[in-house]
Amino acid sequence: MANTQDRTLKIRQVRSGIATKKGHREVLRSLGLRRIGHVVERPDTPAVRGMVKKIEYLLEVEES
Repeated sequence: MANTQDRTLKIRQVRSGIATKKGHREVLRSLGLRRIGHVVERPDTPAVRGMVKKIEYLLEVEES
């Protein structure tokens, strides 16, 4: 079984954060997402999973 530190999430922004709540825009920035189509890789941790869950309607997530 892979160590949890070895797992990553590939996160892509697919919708704009312009008309969202301020807290949702802050989560986008804290994940490092800046524009539609931007992709970042983040470790698969409970904190990152929580951020993704909060704004899942703006994102596509791929586990790797």
